[in-house]
Amino acid sequence: MPVVTLITLAGFVLASYGLCFGEANISAAKYKAGDEVTIKGKIAPGQDLYIAVAQSKMFHGKLTEFNGQKSMGNFERKKLPKKGKKAGFTLDTEIPPLFYMLTTNRDAFGKDTKRKFGGPSFMKKMLGGGLYNTSMFKLKKKWDDVGAKEMMGPIKTAEQWNMYKFAHEKKYGINTIVKEGNKKGKVVIFARSVLGDASTGNYWDKGTSIKLNKEDGTFTASFKTFRHTPPNTGFDVYVNGEKSGSYVVEKNGFWLAKGYRYMNPLWVTIGAIAVGTYFSMIGAAGGMLMGAFQALVVQTAGPIGINAANVLRPSNIALTLFSPLGSFYRFAVVEKRVAWPVGISFGAGIFIGSIWLGTYVTQYVSMKAYKEYLGILVVLMGIKTLMEMTPAAMNKRKNIKAMTQKFNAAVKKAKETGGAVEMGSIEPVKSGITDYRFKFWGEEFRINPLLFAVLGIIVGIVSRAFGIGGGFLLVPMMTTIAALPMYVAVPISLIGTCFSSVGSFIGYVMNGYMPDLVLAGAIIIGGFVGGMLGSRAQKMFSEMTLKVILACTLFFLFFRFMKIEYWI
Repeated sequence: MPVVTLITLAGFVLASYGLCFGEANISAAKYKAGDEVTIKGKIAPGQDLYIAVAQSKMFHGKLTEFNGQKSMGNFERKKLPKKGKKAGFTLDTEIPPLFYMLTTNRDAFGKDTKRKFGGPSFMKKMLGGGLYNTSMFKLKKKWDDVGAKEMMGPIKTAEQWNMYKFAHEKKYGINTIVKEGNKKGKVVIFARSVLGDASTGNYWDKGTSIKLNKEDGTFTASFKTFRHTPPNTGFDVYVNGEKSGSYVVEKNGFWLAKGYRYMNPLWVTIGAIAVGTYFSMIGAAGGMLMGAFQALVVQTAGPIGINAANVLRPSNIALTLFSPLGSFYRFAVVEKRVAWPVGISFGAGIFIGSIWLGTYVTQYVSMKAYKEYLGILVVLMGIKTLMEMTPAAMNKRKNIKAMTQKFNAAVKKAKETGGAVEMGSIEPVKSGITDYRFKFWGEEFRINPLLFAVLGIIVGIVSRAFGIGGGFLLVPMMTTIAALPMYVAVPISLIGTCFSSVGSFIGYVMNGYMPDLVLAGAIIIGGFVGGMLGSRAQKMFSEMTLKVILACTLFFLFFRFMKIEYWI
């Protein structure tokens, strides 16, 4: 009898022990990216619920390949150890890139906190953190303070917790490891980590449902998988510390392998056509606008272990190179309005700055520190561009005033006859290293090619640092410093951006970074077509209108550089 009693008691204890951890059923073995996952089961009565959903494959900083793609490029290998040392983890520390904790006891892992973001650095200091206000779930700083360590599934050490915190709360960690972010407007605040029921009202809990009956321990929890979960990604599910099952997230759309996003390439091509048309009309901001399109629409992220910027920027170069090529036939051959000596000297300087000096400067000097100064320069250029259109300024630049009058007369004639507007062409007058003169529509203009070669070096360094063509600096320089009309400045700028694009692309390739081939192909096609359209469309606008468009573009870039972009 005592033996039977002991066996019964032991069975009861074991059953209770198992129930304390929990049992669960997952609604399906396979899902498509973006689908809802539902988990039902039972835990010990009176217990809180902890469901850890962890990507099966772990990431650490010494990997050279992840999910069939190159991981940890040259820049990441230099940067991640420094950031890891500061955050409290090493390159050997490994975590699942995607990890979610669905729980009724969020306080065990952190708390809801207010978060300020956006705005330039001086404004952040004045406002105590940023221009805009929001909230986020902030993980506990120390592993020892976590109240439910045993419920974290594959995350078992302080180093793993530190890396998990870094990957979900730091911009570099999100863009390099997690690739998923909670956004306010279009700005990523942090990555999904600890989730509660949607009834909390938190924006990061939207779409999550957690129902627990503490009296009998039954529960039902559901959440939406990340829309851009890579194809065939496996996940393990742990309920109250015990592994309870697994599932696989399958492909849901056209997958960009290096872009790490689902996106129909046709939409990328359409976007590139629009940006390429705009770019070839004003000769500026092609890379910046394509970058904005990639970040906001395509959401280019890059493979695990590669920072998003190191895939996005090489892809941008496809537009800043091929959009000018699409416009050159009309600008150079048909209308003959390319000042080649200036364009080549400008381009040579840019090439030197982007491929040679730019590599060294960006390696030892953080260009981010100068981004706001660049923003101030850009807005001053925008103001100067608008001031050039005042009657007083036009009277000082009689050649541009006369050229504008001739253009208006040509437009009027075209309307009367029903024909196309005939553009003026460049007629060289004098060639020299420091003195190049030409006539455009009968009006003489003068420029110093050597000066613009030096300026080109500076622009090349900037373009290398930010992965852009540099046209937003080139065109204002030519219209303000050299007093050239937009119809001449734009073709020269496009030559310069071609050189800077080639230099920047070589720089990225030398460091082991390649764009997503499908993404780049779509941008090349769209950019080339846009270049052809923009070169035709430019003469539909007057000098004044083109300068207004340029100024508006510069003001837009000012907001981008100053991070006053919540509304974008």
